[in-house]
Amino acid sequence: MVLRKEDIDEVKIQCTTAVVLDILLATSTITSGLFFGAKEFIPVLDGEEGLRKSAELKDGENLLVGEYAGITLDGFLSPNPAALQPAVGGKGVILSTTNGTVAIRKCASAQEVYIASLLNAEAVARHINSQHGEDTLVIVCSGSSSLFSLEDFYGAGYLLHCIQEQAGSGVWDLTDAAQAALGYYTAYQEQAGSILLASRVGQMIANMGYEEEVRFAARKSVMDIVPYLDGERVILK
Repeated sequence: MVLRKEDIDEVKIQCTTAVVLDILLATSTITSGLFFGAKEFIPVLDGEEGLRKSAELKDGENLLVGEYAGITLDGFLSPNPAALQPAVGGKGVILSTTNGTVAIRKCASAQEVYIASLLNAEAVARHINSQHGEDTLVIVCSGSSSLFSLEDFYGAGYLLHCIQEQAGSGVWDLTDAAQAALGYYTAYQEQAGSILLASRVGQMIANMGYEEEVRFAARKSVMDIVPYLDGERVILK
């Protein structure tokens, strides 16, 4: 388990199956956007790359969505998952975020890269158990600008809970960090909304007037989809 995007080893991860979490908000945005009918998400490292990619595609079918340090980028839509619902149907989305899209890109050399959030953890766990039970699995918490992120840690614990619960007689050998995340989730499993709102990023988003977006991202396993990275695009399995 990786606790910050800065800790991703792009060489070692080549031999693993990776699951990326950025609960507030990139992976929640990707999950909900695909659930609401987006064609694909293209994660980029920053706004400049997003603008270059948009100019390269030139088809008018891609939305620019992004933020840096919590501030919506000029010329981009805000990456709040619920607010994007009416805009994404049938569209591709070029997404730039401070942490989550960077983490996804840093994991690109893994054998498979999946996108998870509280919204779709059960679906991802079911797929992992079905297709990757013999793999080395790395759960990647994106973190927040090089800092540990409470909401990602909680999300990792929930994902591990779902994986363990669905594994049946299968046994996953957990690292100490994974055991700690699972234990944290177990202690606070009924408090997803409170945990996310108490986190530093959750407080920042709420203070900007988007508390409902935090509560939206706190819903557990309401979307039965498995997004994964296919080249430069995130699409559905």
